[in-house]
Amino acid sequence: MDRLEAMSLLVSVAEAGSLSAASRRLGVPLPTVSRKISDLEAHLRTRLLTRSTRKLALTDAGAAYVAAAKRILDEVGEAERAASGEHAALRGDLVITAPMAFGRLHVLPVIAEFLAQWPEIDVRLVLSDRNLHLIDDHVDIAVRIGSLADSALVSTRVGAVRSVVCGSPAYFAGHGVPERPEDLSALTAVTFNPFSSSHNWAFPDPKSKRDLHVQMRSRLAVNTAEAAIDGAAAGLGVTRVFSYQAAQAVLDGRLEVVLAEYEPAPLPVSLIHGHQGLTPLKVRMLLDFAAPRLRARLGA
Repeated sequence: MDRLEAMSLLVSVAEAGSLSAASRRLGVPLPTVSRKISDLEAHLRTRLLTRSTRKLALTDAGAAYVAAAKRILDEVGEAERAASGEHAALRGDLVITAPMAFGRLHVLPVIAEFLAQWPEIDVRLVLSDRNLHLIDDHVDIAVRIGSLADSALVSTRVGAVRSVVCGSPAYFAGHGVPERPEDLSALTAVTFNPFSSSHNWAFPDPKSKRDLHVQMRSRLAVNTAEAAIDGAAAGLGVTRVFSYQAAQAVLDGRLEVVLAEYEPAPLPVSLIHGHQGLTPLKVRMLLDFAAPRLRARLGA
């Protein structure tokens, strides 16, 4: 049994959703596709597909095997291209994920520039403030803000972002500009957190080297940074967001940053991928293209 051929057939079946659709797509007779999948299941001594008259689905073992097969086939293809000197023929699909606002403001312009240079590459950019799993969600490259806990991932640092407190000039004119974190307790807030509303804000004290905690009165709780910025600009209170999220509103004069001397340590921004061994050429090319451009945009 040709296991690479069987892996390729199984991946095609999983992507097409049925044996017959894969057969038509590949130009391989349906009985041949069915027999080779059955041979693979017999070799592995486990069922990879559940078949019914209405649909076909991967078993848990099948889903894990397909994910591994895709990685293996990608690496084999990359090794063949490297050996044959076909590095100039850069083509294929890439999946990239990034936080919503950061991705829209910084990643998308870089991707647009990359696509203009490489017309045979297609990119799916997934913007989400929830971290996607690189293997399970078939992500090639992810932008992460914050410390990286997973040592199995390969990372490239491209800069850092700050956490800032800001409010509208009109709000500060009416309620006073806070000079210390404790002053925030007399103000109202627009609280933002992707998963819950946080009313307890912590600040490092440069003198005592301990954190100062301020309990905020939240007049408005939102689940996107854009809404928090708009709420603060409308005079509903102060908000706390990343510096890049508030940059345009600060530039436009709709918001002012306060308490800069009490900001927490900047959070690193990294490009990560899960290819420990032979990294596909298209992934390496995008990493090499994006890293210096993101560093320039972040002033790193």
